[in-house]
Amino acid sequence: MKKLSLVVLLSVLFACNDVTNDTQVENSSVIQAMENVRIAKDSAELPLEVRKEYLQQGYQLLQEHANDSTYLKNLSQVSIAGYKLKDSLFYRDIYKELSSRALESNDYMILGEANWDMASFLKSYQVIDSAYYYHQLAYQSFDKLSASPSKDYLKARMLYSMALAQDKLKDYLGAESNTTRAIKTFAEQENNLMLYGSYNLLASIQSGFKNEEKALEYLHKAGEYLEKVDNENLVRQNKNNIALRYLRKGDYESAIQAYEPLLQDNDFKEQDPELYSKALVSHTYARFKLGETHEELNQRYLQAINTFVDIDKTKDLGWAKQYLAELLLVQGKRNEAIELAKEVNLFAEETQNNDRRLEVLKFLTEIDTENAVAYSTAYYNLSEQLKEEERTTRDKFARVRLETDQVIEENEVLSRQKQIWIGVTLGLILLGIALMTIISQRISNNRLKFQQKQQESNQEIYNLMLAQQGKFEEGKKLEQKRISEELHDGILGQMLGIRLVLTGLNEMVDEKSVEQRAELIEKLRDTEEEIRTISHELNNASYQKIHNFIVSLEDMINSIGASSGIICSFTYDPLLEWDSLEGDIKINAYRIVQESLQNCVKHAQCENASVNFECEGNTLKLSVQDDGVGFDMNKGKRGIGLRNIISRVKKVNGTFDIDSKKGKGTTIKVNIPLNYAQKSDILEDLELKQSIKA
Repeated sequence: MKKLSLVVLLSVLFACNDVTNDTQVENSSVIQAMENVRIAKDSAELPLEVRKEYLQQGYQLLQEHANDSTYLKNLSQVSIAGYKLKDSLFYRDIYKELSSRALESNDYMILGEANWDMASFLKSYQVIDSAYYYHQLAYQSFDKLSASPSKDYLKARMLYSMALAQDKLKDYLGAESNTTRAIKTFAEQENNLMLYGSYNLLASIQSGFKNEEKALEYLHKAGEYLEKVDNENLVRQNKNNIALRYLRKGDYESAIQAYEPLLQDNDFKEQDPELYSKALVSHTYARFKLGETHEELNQRYLQAINTFVDIDKTKDLGWAKQYLAELLLVQGKRNEAIELAKEVNLFAEETQNNDRRLEVLKFLTEIDTENAVAYSTAYYNLSEQLKEEERTTRDKFARVRLETDQVIEENEVLSRQKQIWIGVTLGLILLGIALMTIISQRISNNRLKFQQKQQESNQEIYNLMLAQQGKFEEGKKLEQKRISEELHDGILGQMLGIRLVLTGLNEMVDEKSVEQRAELIEKLRDTEEEIRTISHELNNASYQKIHNFIVSLEDMINSIGASSGIICSFTYDPLLEWDSLEGDIKINAYRIVQESLQNCVKHAQCENASVNFECEGNTLKLSVQDDGVGFDMNKGKRGIGLRNIISRVKKVNGTFDIDSKKGKGTTIKVNIPLNYAQKSDILEDLELKQSIKA
């Protein structure tokens, strides 16, 4: 037994060790995967192809643990790395898996972040309308998060991003609405940086409405929030935007006054050469509009243009060159102005800068008279095309908002319907369970009542059977006693008289008479002895203890043995007066033996079974033993037969014990207190037997 316990313990320890090793290997693999992802994302010094290879390897390692609880978060990091590396196909595949898994697991934070990243990815490729769509999906995902300041910020951030896309595509009304909603949340959370960006965006929107006064108002408001933010670059940007608004509204003197402090900042050019060059171009153009045309202005334009080329900001070349072309025209260099304007037109067409192209086409129409009709037609067609695109864009945004609202409404309706159906289904299930429980309880109660009545009937029948058999045996004893008394008192008395008479005749002396008398006397003596013997035997049988209870048990045991093929033996204490037992003791003992033997037949698969009744001290002991297959008592389930035996033992205040092992058979032991039985008076029996013999 100790060896077995040791083996089990070692097995458990090895199993635990295996699980620990597996977990360590799994964790190591995931750590290695995330290290590869980190290298791909942050190691800017490595070649792009090498970083992509690291990312692919990390993703493949992660896929081996796709069912891990951290897989979704790790996959999100893979998605961010793919976005940073601009690996379009890989990133889109990761996005599909990430968004699908996040939606299945109802992880709306990761789903929202995935849509946000996709929107930023598309924005970097200037696919503005699609970027707007994914920003809106991100907003819907964040809207499903639990209420918190973080949720409110994320929603406002998406509104701001959608407004940026709408401003870019000239949906100014929609952009203004979303920006206003975002400002409300940013103001509640006192997020000064986002408030600056939002008011700066409102200024751009008002500029799109050609309302430069309102734009200036918003820019000054944005500047107030910048005072609470320590960011010199943003302060310069705000000042540049204010000066630009003056320039666009035609207030050139105010524009010059706003630009000069910026251009006098010695660190400005080094820290932000792009913005510095933009300010230089705009300041130069304001001076040109105020009548300055000297050569210095040309050099300032060329300085800015060269800076844009050096820092690879070619998108700013168009308007700088156009301003230079206007200056060249005034300086009398018409042909140079036309060539430069054509160059700007071609560049604007290649970069799809339609606003710049419209301005330069209008300028070319005025200065290139030979091709004025062509430029005018191109201007008209482009203008109509842009108007149509603006209408289409506005309709598209409206349709997206409408469809989104419809989807949300449909989802809410479906959610309510789902809740209703779930409630109805649960109600029906609970009702069905309640009905089944009630029916089952009633069936169980009826079965118990039936069993109780059956037990009462069986006990009554058994008692009647014992009483009938007792009366039969009692009649036999009375008849035997009567015959014995008749033989002893009647025939035996007569024979005794004959013997006495014959003895008197024995006085006759003749030899023949003597012989005859002797023969007759001897015969009479033999007859007397024979009758006495018969009488004593009959009288012994009448006083012998006939145990009806034991007889019934033997009949039942023999019957079960004959029908099942099991060799059944029965031993009992002959000194116990079994028929004097209480009725409850007899019927319950009978049923215990019967149920035990039936279990032997049904389950034990035994060849031999023994039943033993004995008295030890003040206890009546009953045992049933078989040599069958036995069972594991730790795993065995008690059936109704065993439960019935235990119930009967409790009825007679007895104790019950069962011992069984697989392959070792089963032994049932029942102990009953002796106060439920009476010991036979053995001495009385012995005295009776001795008197009969006398």
